[in-house]
Amino acid sequence: MFIDSTIVTIKAGDGGNGIVSFNHERGKPMGGPDGGDGGNGGNVIFIASENQNTLAKYRFQKELKAKDGSNGGNANCHGKRGENLEIAVPVGTQVQIKGTVVADLTQDGQREVMATGGKGGFGNAHFTSSVRQAPKVAEKGEAGEEFEATLELKIIADIGLVGLPNAGKSTLLSRVTGAKPKIANYPFTTLNPHLGVAQVEKGSELLIADIPGLIDGASEGKGLGDEFLRHVERTQVLLHMIDVYSNDIVADYKTIQTELKNYRVDLTKKPQIIAVTKTEGLDKDIVDDQIKSLKKVVKKTEIFPVSSLSGDGLQKLLYKLNEVVTKQRMQKQAEKSEEDDIPVIKAVEDVDRWHIEIKKRYIVVTGKKIERFARRTDFASEDGVRRLRDIMRKMGMMKTFEKNKVEIGKKVYFGDDREDYLQY
Repeated sequence: MFIDSTIVTIKAGDGGNGIVSFNHERGKPMGGPDGGDGGNGGNVIFIASENQNTLAKYRFQKELKAKDGSNGGNANCHGKRGENLEIAVPVGTQVQIKGTVVADLTQDGQREVMATGGKGGFGNAHFTSSVRQAPKVAEKGEAGEEFEATLELKIIADIGLVGLPNAGKSTLLSRVTGAKPKIANYPFTTLNPHLGVAQVEKGSELLIADIPGLIDGASEGKGLGDEFLRHVERTQVLLHMIDVYSNDIVADYKTIQTELKNYRVDLTKKPQIIAVTKTEGLDKDIVDDQIKSLKKVVKKTEIFPVSSLSGDGLQKLLYKLNEVVTKQRMQKQAEKSEEDDIPVIKAVEDVDRWHIEIKKRYIVVTGKKIERFARRTDFASEDGVRRLRDIMRKMGMMKTFEKNKVEIGKKVYFGDDREDYLQY
């Protein structure tokens, strides 16, 4: 089964909790704190693999979850780190979150950390100091990142074959490459994209993708819909194939061009070459008349008459495709070099910044640093809550409460969390 789009939940492992513990060795009645830190949660990592060609596995495996970190132990034992979850996906897979592409796996072996595991909480041994020799404070582990993502496979090929159903795309692919797509004389024979490698000359190959036939309205989801148009996005060049036996060859050409233009990305901007197919057995005059009709509406695109059965015109077509693809590769390489030369300046995030929103029944405190401290606080521990209060006081929040005459006993929540709270 070919699946090229699916939705999954990605969940990194939670960090383990730190613990409160004191050394109780024989002969050491006043042993010091020895509570160990929790282990970090595992990451979720995507790896592009040429051995994968479908996302079908993740149609049913909807949750991709890494292992949690273990809690700390006594005697300063650090909790075990959670195992990473490594996911093999086909080369050409994009990961989108809320419509934004966050990862594009285009190279075999490429690794991307998609979700980072939560940090393990500190045990009480971490908080020992000259003035605090018996701390009873330990932190909870942080939650690992979790979100819903869309995985979308877009085939990466040099040439994308487009055209109406039964235009001869599969036959051409089978003739010039080793691919063996299903071939028959009726529409929609090809229900899945097929790939093949054409050897143009020594040391020169073209990866060709046979895209299922398009119909009028395909860009809006009609027929096989726009599910397969996404595979055209990655190709360097489009080979637009038109049946020479068409009753209206111009209308056929315009139908495909309209669908390419109406897709979410204007695909007509890609370099194109036209192949008028199935010319075997037809008089040259008839073929020339069809090409002449096309040339009235096609100004800059080259047109090649070909026969996949007899092989006429195929080598000439492949040489031209190779020439255009080579030019496109060089152009993209030059653009990439220019991008690499541009320095990237990242904005420095003010992690200490915070904001207080005073509502009728409760208060909401937001800010990256304070929210992180709150997530790591064990609100069931009096010492843990006292530590959080001290941090808030040092950051100036308590002074803001006093200035705004916040009533004693009001609940203080941190960020979007509406479970744990501190009582002012």
